[in-house]
Amino acid sequence: MRDELDRLGHQVVFVTPDQFRSLPCPSYPEIRLALRPGRQLARTIEANQPCAIHIATEGPLGWSARRYCVKRRLPFTTAYHTKFPEYIRARFGVPLPVTYRLMRRFHAPSSTIMVATQTIQDELEHRGFARIRRWSRGVDTTLFRPRSDAEVAALAPHLTALPKPIFLYVGRVAVEKNIRAFLAADLPGSKVVVGDGPQLDELRRKYPEVMFTGAKQGEELAAHYSAASVFVFPSRTDTFGLVLLEALASGVPVAAYPVPGPLDVIGGSPAGVLDQDLAVAARAAVGIAPELCRAHALAFSWEACTRQFLSNLSPFDPNAWTQAA
Repeated sequence: MRDELDRLGHQVVFVTPDQFRSLPCPSYPEIRLALRPGRQLARTIEANQPCAIHIATEGPLGWSARRYCVKRRLPFTTAYHTKFPEYIRARFGVPLPVTYRLMRRFHAPSSTIMVATQTIQDELEHRGFARIRRWSRGVDTTLFRPRSDAEVAALAPHLTALPKPIFLYVGRVAVEKNIRAFLAADLPGSKVVVGDGPQLDELRRKYPEVMFTGAKQGEELAAHYSAASVFVFPSRTDTFGLVLLEALASGVPVAAYPVPGPLDVIGGSPAGVLDQDLAVAARAAVGIAPELCRAHALAFSWEACTRQFLSNLSPFDPNAWTQAA
């Protein structure tokens, strides 16, 4: 999206945890949490004097940016990318009403809360959130594309000898992703898990027949998609699931539960199968034509996603910096 914003003539500045002292997130050390970022964050914002501020997540940086904007009466937008209440319940058993109350408080001053799908919008409105607008997602259809057997063999030779069909999962290997539902499913052929996370070692021990490749990126990741017969998405808590688009763009059909994310991306399309029995969905998806999957993915472009994002922002007058000072 940054590339698209640059192409459209906008200057973009990212403020991310790697620019601050940080701590590993409890039970999820790959995610870093900025440690007391307030003063440095304020200096960064004021040095760049932006004409719009968007807060991506509800972590320490997000709360600091929110505080900064509220104190100076600067409008800002937020996004609801992740169903944190469901994740926190899965990891720590915290009741949903407690964390949803905190989420409502975080997003309450936002001019617009951006969400990826109508399903999530309906869900949040039901839970008392307001001023919600849609912000869909895009996929790199040049990187993620159907590839020949020779291309796959060159980039991912360890997959070529696996019994077919190959059922693939790509994403974080963590409890909230519900990967056990995929690994325990009675399926023919082979199962492959691409990704890293806190559950990786545990699942490797419990399911030795499954190929766990660790994290992959770029061309190598794209080749893993192309090698698959079906992409299995076991999560019940994602707000969208970009990996669904990456699989479809690679010509790979999707099997998933009929829940937010898959319902919005797949819907009634013939490019995938949604069923409350994940194994039934996965078996039924075998043999769906790659052309159908690819055609469905081509409807999601990064340019459309970026223009939608721009229309959702709340720009303010540059004179606001003089007033704020």
